[in-house]
Amino acid sequence: MRLYDYFRSSAAYRVRIALNFKGLTAERAFVHLRRDEQRDAGYLALNPQGFVPALVADEGTVLTQSLAIIEYLEETHPHPSLFPHGAAARARVRAIALEVACDIHPLNNLRVLKYLKDTLHVSDADKDIWYKHWVHEGLAALEIQLARDPATGTFCHGNAPSLADVVLVPQLANAHRFNVDVTPFPTLLRIEAACLALPAFALAEPSLQPDAE
Repeated sequence: MRLYDYFRSSAAYRVRIALNFKGLTAERAFVHLRRDEQRDAGYLALNPQGFVPALVADEGTVLTQSLAIIEYLEETHPHPSLFPHGAAARARVRAIALEVACDIHPLNNLRVLKYLKDTLHVSDADKDIWYKHWVHEGLAALEIQLARDPATGTFCHGNAPSLADVVLVPQLANAHRFNVDVTPFPTLLRIEAACLALPAFALAEPSLQPDAE
């Protein structure tokens, strides 16, 4: 397998965690988003969206979208699993993951922040307010949800890591990087600490990647 990666990409971070969790190794190719390497013709031929990550599977199939890539890894390498037993439990895990991946992350993606600044000429201060507002609003809802649900355990669901944790940890990493006040979210921070104590999560951290700056 070959993973097209960028150390600060939340979506690529998710896939790195999943690969580590599954004990899988992928050849790495780095696409520097701040240098617009994702717009290079060669990369666009591989992934017309110009996003990372992209994974070239063993059979040569090009896979895009981090959650789809992780589901592929789950289906092709089911042990250890990133999903709990039972349809309702798996739906809960997917819902938590989608809350972050679909409702929080897209509003704060690099291309959105660049559009705010470069096209709409939003000031850095106002751009920062935008970022912190949407991250805080999304995490606040997730904190309430997880704190009051008895299905929450050491991790987002029970006492084993799942897709929900794989998606949550990179979002919290971004929140820390942009100085979002996360102190109102003790449940999320407790889960984050439990995840980062595991090698699969710790070794995927952005600062440890070969392309980290």
